[in-house]
Amino acid sequence: MIPEKIAFLFVLAFFLIVFIQSGIDKVFDFKGNLSFLNDLLGAFFSQPLIKLALISVTILELLSGTLCLIGIVDVLLNGSNFIGLLGLIVGAVALLVLLFGQRVSKNYDGAKTITIYFILSTVGIALA
Repeated sequence: MIPEKIAFLFVLAFFLIVFIQSGIDKVFDFKGNLSFLNDLLGAFFSQPLIKLALISVTILELLSGTLCLIGIVDVLLNGSNFIGLLGLIVGAVALLVLLFGQRVSKNYDGAKTITIYFILSTVGIALA
């Protein structure tokens, strides 16, 4: 296996962990996450929009994590990067939604963390 393929698998594994954990947390503590986001973003967005964004990000994260898992299996069994690439693209979209909220709320430290994740997702996309 070539180093680029190994690196791609590590990026997929990273986002599998990140997005499945984050998505599951949002599902099991939806009210807590919604309350946190209402406090963080309530001055900038309406509560229904915040709720819609939370649901959307949760779906994107779980979809991305699942596609990354399937992508790992697909790389190992079939040598195909396609499903993993889709997982990273969906994850990058989720990260952009999160980044938008962090920037609007002026949470620059949170935005820095998301930026690091975004950079890694684009590296993974480039490796595909």
